[in-house]
Amino acid sequence: MQLTGYFFLGCSILLASGYNSFSKSMEAIGKKQYQVQHGSCSYTFLLPETDSCQSSSSYVSNAVQRDAPLDYDDSVQRLQLLENIMENNTQWLMKVLNQTTRLELQLLEHSLSTNKLERQISDQTNEITKLQEKNSFLEKRVLEMEDKHTLQLKSIKDEKDQLQVLVARQNSIIEELEKQLVTATVNNSVLQKQQHDLMETVHNLLTMISTPNSAKNNFIAKEEQISFKDCAEAFKSGLTTSGIYTLTVPNTAQEKKAYCDMETGGGGWTIIQRREDGSVDFHRTWKEYKMGFGDPAGEYWLGNEFVSQLTNQKRYVLKIHLKDWEGNEAYSLYDHFSLASEELKYRIYLKGLTGTAGKISSISQPGNDFSTKDADNDKCICKCSQMLTGGWWFDACGPSNLNGMYYPLRQNNNKFNGIKWYYWKGSGYSLKATTMMIRPADF
Repeated sequence: MQLTGYFFLGCSILLASGYNSFSKSMEAIGKKQYQVQHGSCSYTFLLPETDSCQSSSSYVSNAVQRDAPLDYDDSVQRLQLLENIMENNTQWLMKVLNQTTRLELQLLEHSLSTNKLERQISDQTNEITKLQEKNSFLEKRVLEMEDKHTLQLKSIKDEKDQLQVLVARQNSIIEELEKQLVTATVNNSVLQKQQHDLMETVHNLLTMISTPNSAKNNFIAKEEQISFKDCAEAFKSGLTTSGIYTLTVPNTAQEKKAYCDMETGGGGWTIIQRREDGSVDFHRTWKEYKMGFGDPAGEYWLGNEFVSQLTNQKRYVLKIHLKDWEGNEAYSLYDHFSLASEELKYRIYLKGLTGTAGKISSISQPGNDFSTKDADNDKCICKCSQMLTGGWWFDACGPSNLNGMYYPLRQNNNKFNGIKWYYWKGSGYSLKATTMMIRPADF
């Protein structure tokens, strides 16, 4: 007997009516159905039944039955083998279906991811396009601004060149005017001295005219023969007019001419330094500063030796009077002032500062040695007197130098070697006038 088997794979897409009619036809011919459901798909197997095979054997003769057992057993074995193969195929098919389902899910997820990436790429592309457009606009604006600034810079440069030419012309005119001013000032100083001398002569003549002969003789003798230790002594003797007086160097018979201020702060001041017009060169040697130089009627330095001798006999005060180019005045007053001997480099000693020219002393403390262009006694590796000009108590070039270069108006700023007093006008401002005066502390 020949056995046949049928295998059907049916999915949910088949019509139900078609499947039912197929099932009835299979039942009509005596086939056994085996159905496996997997997801939306079903699998149907049709196999012949063994009973039908046995009943059909009744039509076979006994002889044939005796001769055919081996064929029947063979068929059964073959049938079982087919069933085993079909079951294995079924399991394999189910695995394939499971794998297919997983692949479909992965493909779906990949498709969704791809769509999402495509949208992101599209958004980024749009954003890049916008940025490129904006960048192009900004580049255009930058180029326009560069062109505009280039034109402005060129215009400014042209104006600067014109102003420099104008300033150069004005500076030349100013320098010429300043030279004329200095010349006029010097001439004026000479005229003032002549006027002062003339007034003294007239005053003496008037005094002689109005004084009896005996008194005249006494007055002449007094003027010719008597000199004073300092201006304070002359003031106490009754001479209260400011002017040039003869002073005697202490412990010697030497005489010095000095200007006495008999009006400022009660009078009696001996002027030891004065700057007012730049008519005297203060860049001098050690010997010149020791003995003194200049004209007591104008700019001069009384002399370190005389001041040292004088201030070591008794206590003196020092007043420094300052003027700037804007019409302002200030002073520094030291309650105790003295100069050491030449052996000690005329070292300065100061105590007790008051006044309006700074709360801090612009003469460095403690006392420093005096330096000139040919005698370097400062505390700097450089030579302050040669750098800053003049003779002074420089310390390490220090915050003051009243004997520096004299600079006229509009040339007196940013001058490190000018007449400076740091704690009043700063380091680069050169003053218009200075006066240093001394008087006994018990005056």
